[in-house]
Amino acid sequence: MDEAAAIAALQARGRFGIRLGLGRTRALLRALGSPERDLRGVLIGGTNGKGSVQAMVAAVLRAQGLRVGQTPKPHLVSYRERIAVDGRPIASADLGPLLTEVLAAADRVEPRHGPPTEFETLTCAAFLWFARSGVEVAVIEVGLGGRLDATHAWDGGVATITNVALDHTEYLGETLTAIAREKAAIIERGDLAVTGAQGDALQVIRTRARRLEVPLTVSQPLPVVATRRWGMTLRHPTLGDLDLGLAGPHQAMNAAVAVDTLRALEDARITHVEQDALRRGLADVRWPGRLELLEVETATFGRAADTGAPPSARPAGATRTPGTVDVLLDGAHNPDGATALAEAMERMRDHLAPGRVTLIVGVMGDKDVAGVLQALRTSAALRDGRVIATTVPDSPRAMDPGALASAWGRDARPIADPDAALAAGIAAAATEDGPLVVAGSLYLVGHVRGRLTGGVPA
Repeated sequence: MDEAAAIAALQARGRFGIRLGLGRTRALLRALGSPERDLRGVLIGGTNGKGSVQAMVAAVLRAQGLRVGQTPKPHLVSYRERIAVDGRPIASADLGPLLTEVLAAADRVEPRHGPPTEFETLTCAAFLWFARSGVEVAVIEVGLGGRLDATHAWDGGVATITNVALDHTEYLGETLTAIAREKAAIIERGDLAVTGAQGDALQVIRTRARRLEVPLTVSQPLPVVATRRWGMTLRHPTLGDLDLGLAGPHQAMNAAVAVDTLRALEDARITHVEQDALRRGLADVRWPGRLELLEVETATFGRAADTGAPPSARPAGATRTPGTVDVLLDGAHNPDGATALAEAMERMRDHLAPGRVTLIVGVMGDKDVAGVLQALRTSAALRDGRVIATTVPDSPRAMDPGALASAWGRDARPIADPDAALAAGIAAAATEDGPLVVAGSLYLVGHVRGRLTGGVPA
C-alpha cells in the first residue's frame, strides 16, 4: 500500500477504540521479530510535559551526535510525525510499506489475541522502524497512563514521569493517587527513574521505586533568569545558566526533568552527553504546537486565502518583523495545560505584539471544558481579549462552538469553520496590532499550523 492507503487501513483500526492492555502489543511485536529488544533509552510518562521532556532529551542526544528515535503524539499534520529518527518524520515513501507489513502481522495475531488497535499498531511500527534505522537511543512517549499502555511493552532502562494531574479519569481513575499508580507502573526492576511529580502522586511513585529497588531522582524546577520571545534562560545548580528554546514558566520543571533524565541515561550506561551538547541541544530545541510562536505575513496570508497556496509563516525571531502577526500555538487541552498557557501569556506579554489579544479556542466536549476556560481566564491578557470559539476539526467529540462561546461569555463569537475562524483571527490580530493565540486542542492547533506552514513539522 502507498501512504494514503496504509493510513486509511490504520485509521480503520480506530473502530476498536481505546482498549488498554499489553497482550496484543507483545504478540504483535513477537510477530515482527521483537524489534524492541535491542533498543535502549527512556520511556516518558506523565499528564503534562512528557512531550516537552521528550523533545529536550532528544535534542540533546542529537547534539551529541547520536541516532535518536522518537514517538511524538498526537501528530499535528501527518501520521509521519509519530515515527521520527534524528528529528525527521519518517518519509512518505517508507511509511506505506512499513504500515503494510505491520498491519499484515496484526491480522495474523488477531485470531488468538484480538485485533490490535490503531495506537498499538503504530507503536509496533515505530519500534520496527527504529530497529531497522540503527537507532542508538529511543525516546518514547507514553500514550495513555502507563501500566497498560502499548509503549509499556518496552523497557529501555530509564523511566521518567513528568507529573500527575486529573486527566483521562474514565480510563485511569478519578483520584490523583489512582492515576499515579497507573503512571508509576512504567518503572521496572533494574531501571533508573526520574520524576517531577509532587504531593500524593510523588509518594505513590516513591513507593513503587522503593519496592523495586529502583534509584529515583526527584527533580526540582530551575529558576528562570530571563525570558525571550522564543525561549528563556534557566539557572542550574551545577551547570550554571542554560538557554532553552521553549517558552513558558512550566518549562523550568520540564527542563529539570530532562536534565535529570539525561544523567540517568548516563548512569545506566546507555549513553554519554558532553556539557557542550547539553547546552546546544537545550538552546536549539523546538516543540511544534506547544507554546510555539510563529510570525505570519498578513499580506501573504490574504493572498493564500484566495489562491489556496500555503501562507508564509516562520518561527519568531528575537524581535518582531514588521508586517507580521504573532501567532502563539498551544494545545492547552486540560486545566493544567491551560494554566501553563495562562502563566506563559503573563510572562511573555512584553515580548509579543502590544495590542489586544485575539484567542481562537476549540475543545473536545468530553474534556473538563469549564476547568480549561477558567484556567485560561486567569490570564488578564486572554480574559480581556477577543474570543472566537470554533470546532475541533474532524472530531465527533468536538464541542459545539455556540455552546463553547456561551460558556466563555463576554461576547465570544462562534465561527464553526476552523479556516474561517483562522482568517477572522488573523484579521482581528492585525487590526488590534496584537497577538493571535490558538488553544484548547492539539488537533485544532495541528490544523491551524498546517494551514499556516503548509508542511509537516520537523
